[in-house]
Formats: sequence, structure tokens, C-alpha cells
Amino acid sequence: MPAEHNPSNLRAEVDKLIAEGAFDLAARRLAELWRRDPASGTASFVTSRLDELRDKTRDKSGDQLALTKFKLVILRSFTVEPIVPLLRAEAFGYGIDLKVHVGDFNTYVQDMLDSQSSLYRFAPNAVVLAVRTDQAASELWRDFADLAPEAAQQATERVVRGYEQWIGAFRKHSQAALIIHSLERPASPSHGVLDDQSEAGQSGLIRQINRELRRIAAGFHGVYGLDYDALVARHGSEHWHDERKWLMARLPIAASHLIHMAREWMRFIVPLSGRTAKVLVVDLDNTLWGGVIGEDGMTGIKIGPEYPGAAYQALHRVLLDLSRKGILLAVCSKNNLDDAMEALEKHPDMLVRPKDFAAMRINWTDKAQNLREIAQELNVGIDALAFLDDNPFEREQVRAALPEVTVIDLGKNPLDYASAVRNCAAFERLTLSSEDQQRTEMYAAQKQRAGAEQNFQSKEDFFRFLEQEAELEPVSDLTLARIAQLTQKTSQFNLTTRRYTEPQIAEMAKKPEWHIFSIRVRDRFGDHGLVGVAIAHDEGEQCEVDTFLLSCRVIGRTVETALLAHLAESAAQRGRKRLVGWFLPTKKNAPARDFYAQHGFERQETNGSGSLWTLDLKSSTLRCPDWIKLKVATPSNHGK
Repeated sequence: MPAEHNPSNLRAEVDKLIAEGAFDLAARRLAELWRRDPASGTASFVTSRLDELRDKTRDKSGDQLALTKFKLVILRSFTVEPIVPLLRAEAFGYGIDLKVHVGDFNTYVQDMLDSQSSLYRFAPNAVVLAVRTDQAASELWRDFADLAPEAAQQATERVVRGYEQWIGAFRKHSQAALIIHSLERPASPSHGVLDDQSEAGQSGLIRQINRELRRIAAGFHGVYGLDYDALVARHGSEHWHDERKWLMARLPIAASHLIHMAREWMRFIVPLSGRTAKVLVVDLDNTLWGGVIGEDGMTGIKIGPEYPGAAYQALHRVLLDLSRKGILLAVCSKNNLDDAMEALEKHPDMLVRPKDFAAMRINWTDKAQNLREIAQELNVGIDALAFLDDNPFEREQVRAALPEVTVIDLGKNPLDYASAVRNCAAFERLTLSSEDQQRTEMYAAQKQRAGAEQNFQSKEDFFRFLEQEAELEPVSDLTLARIAQLTQKTSQFNLTTRRYTEPQIAEMAKKPEWHIFSIRVRDRFGDHGLVGVAIAHDEGEQCEVDTFLLSCRVIGRTVETALLAHLAESAAQRGRKRLVGWFLPTKKNAPARDFYAQHGFERQETNGSGSLWTLDLKSSTLRCPDWIKLKVATPSNHGK
């Protein structure tokens, strides 16, 4: 390890940079330290210096650290305090400033039922309910051998009713996300191998509880299950547990596995915070296949069902899985274009093909520049990119030039490549919309649109050629998840960048003064899907726009005008005299800066946060463009 990468040297450098006031560079070195040494001692150093950086930058203009703030409560039946620094350090690595409140030991029921508890006073974004089986289902865990079958079934049903009551009370008091640990099955059931011969055995009844927990979670917006039993199994039950620590400190997890618990929580926290990657950009040589195509040729590269080529096919399968979750794939490779394309198109063992990639840069240009071009082509921010490359030099160059990019570290063994990508929390999704599943095809259609646009002299002629159809509809159970997803992910054309969860939007929709619309667009090239959201609320004589956003796929197609025109017309029909809205500038929403001015609004107020704009609805001439065929759906079920 080079001296500058030694953890002790990195610690000294971080302290030196903080003392010099180079806070941004100090934060980068702090993240590097955590990548190189993700241990408990390092976590304590990282969190202490992160707190120091936050304090030193608090009075500065702008957010120099560019971290997403997130508040988490952990309700527990075991000691979690040693996990918290690891969790905060891991969150920092994903660009999240995590504030954690740990509930008192074994008070999770009281905390959830009492609307005045510290849980609700903390006002979290998310809550983890981490309860061991020996607490949630003590009869089944400790006394199963003494229970008659009917009594065991009754105990199972009591556990399920308890969870249902706690979760229902929680949702009445909070719109935060709730992450529920499943119950762990015993490694050595009371009846030995006999236990597995019946679903009425100890393990079978705990499985029944876990199935019921999934059913309960599905009945509420923003409630998710964490498969704790599977997590333990992945790492091995005998290695996961530390009986001595459990008896002495009520800490059941071995020290070496605390980081795995933290990382499992991060798989929920990252998508809930919106710090996900939208595009995975991959290298080719020694990443997508073994060897160098320009030197080894088609017959020499390693890719296939047997070792060592199977390692690369495993990575291909992961890439295709990501694509089906709505994550775009792209290629960035220093290579001869013809050689690389021949391998991608014709190699019989290649599982990914050119059609699976939304963008390609196969040339000898600097990779950071290629990544910038890929982001521009796909119309996403640099921070929406993740980068996969076997070459540590290329990875470090990208980190230095584009610190916003999620760079995935790969070890020397290709057998570990697939798991490195699977374990990256930036690719986790908690909901999956039809738009997600069709995203690659949508971007292919976008290329066709861009090509067709070159044939027209005026934008108006091109818009008429597109034959755009837009459907506006109030929020419903079918659109709630996608609407929440757009508020969490859309940054460029977003006037206020307010992030909302599904429960928060569902709660708004219950109030008659709030109006939540989505817009779905299709044209002659295909279906864009649900691409825009408008949220407004009436107050006196005016209607205020709370949220107005549009996916980058349709920016500049006048869809935004159609959506705004509907907001204005519906507000006027409800007797409002003015439509008002704030523009709150961020580092990313410059494309929306002049939106209100371009549509006849007048600036009413400006302060440090942004500018307030108003439209006189009586004199307004704002209308839907005549080249867009607009359909307005009637209200339906507003949610659970």
C-alpha cells in the first residue's frame, strides 16, 4: 500500500486539511479512509471529523459538503450502539449525513404506541424495528417443546396481531418509512430434524410469522421488510452470533459482522434518501470479459459458462438484473471501436449485447470526459452515474475528476465482481414502476426522437410531428409509488426539490385543499410513461404550487406548459384568483430557473431561499399547446 494510502497517514492528512480550511478535500480524504479501512476504530474517527466539518461549514454560504441529511430511529431489543458509528460512516460514503436516535432497550412497543414518545419527537425520515425472535416470540423461541400444537399456533397468531397493532399505531403518528426485521429461525430447533418435517414446527411457525409480516407491510405505504433471517444465513449463523457478548452486553452480533448489519440497513437508507445511481457505466477489458480484446482477439478473451469466463458471465447477469430494475447501462472503454463491438455483437457467450446499453464511449479519450458526455447524452446529472472498472488507476482518476460519481471498487479476483455490484446500495430500489422496467427501451426511442428532430426547421413543426398525447390524473394507488419516486429522484426540472415519501403523499391526498396530479406522455415513437408531477394547495383566494417537476426525458417538449396550464385552469375553476409558486434554486435545477417568467408569472418576492412568482388567473392566457392532445382523467382512489 502506498504511504499516502496508509490509514494513519490519511488520518493525519484529514486533520491537516481541516486545520487549513480545505473542507471539501478533507471530506474526500475522509471518504477514502473509510473505503480503505471500514473498521470500528475508523468509523469513530470518520464520524467525529464529519461532525467537526459540519460545524465548521455551518456558517459558510452554501453546503460545501453536499451531503443529504437523513434522520433515522432504531427501535431495538438488543444493543445496537456499536453499530451506529459504522452506519454513519457507511452513510457518509454514500453522500448522506445520517443523524441517528436509538430507542431505549426493549421499549419499542411503548415508543410506537405513544404519540408523545421520543420516536415521534425526533421526526425521523425512517425507523428500523430490530427485534429478536426471543423477544417478539419468546414462547416459540424458548418454550416451544413444552407447547401443544394449538398453543403454539395461538402464540404465533398473538405475535402477528401485536405487530399489526404496532405498525398501525406507527402509521397513524408518522409518515416516516418503517423497516421491519424479520424474525430469525433457530439454528438448532427444539425438535432437531423432526422440526423440518412440518410447517407446524418451530421453524415453520416462525416462517409463518415472517410471511404475515410481509402481508402486513404490503398493507401500508412506506413499510418494508428486512430479511434478517437471510442476512444471518448469508454470513453463517455460527459466525454471526457471539453468545458471550449477548449474555454480557446484550449484543448478539459478533464484532466482525457489525459492519454487515450496518450495510444491510444502508440498502434501505440509500434509496429512501434519494442517493441512488441511475446509470452504471462499465469498462470492457478485464471487466466485462477477461483479457484485452485488441490483443487476445475474439477467441482469446475469457467469457463463458466455465471458469474463468463464468465469473464474467455472472457479472453480465447482474447487469441485466439492474437493467430490469430501471438502471441504465453504458460502456466507457479505452479500445478500438470495431474490436469491441465485434465482441459485444458476435461472441457466442456474451450475455449483454449492444442493445442493452443506452450509451457507449469506446475510444482513447480520458474516461472522466467520456463520463461527462454519457451524462449529457442521457440527460442525467453526473451524480446519477456509477462507474465499474477493474483498473484502480482509472477509478482514482474518475474519483479525483468527478467526485460525484459512485465508483465501485473491484478486487483482483473476477469471481468477486458480481457481488461487488450487487452489494452496492446505490442500485437498490424499494418500488418498481412500469417506467423502471422499460427504461432502456424508452432511451432507445429517445435517440430516434433526437435523430428525427434534425429534419425540422422549427420546433413547432417537430412538436406537431411527434403527435404527443398527455394524460393528467389525480394521484391513485396505482401512481402513488411512481409520484413519490419522482419527487425523490428528479433534480433538474424541479422548481422546489421537495422530497416526499409515499405515506406523506398519501396523507396530503386525503386533504381536500391539496391537489396532486401526475402526467403521462406518449408520442409516435413510444410511451414515456409517468414523467411529471404537480402538487398544489388552496389557501384563501390563491392556489400555491408546492411541487412541480418533470423527468429529463421530456424537458423542452412543452409538456411542462400543458401541466402548468391544467394547474391554472383547475385552480380558476375552484374559484382561485391567483396561482403562486416558489422557485428554490439548487446546484442542479438551473433548467427550471426561468419557467415561471416564461409563462406569464410576475416576480412577487425574493429572499435568500428563492423567488416567489404569481399569475393572475383572470387575465392569464396560459393554455395547453395545441400540438399536445390532453386528456384529464377523473379522480379515483387516493390510497390506503
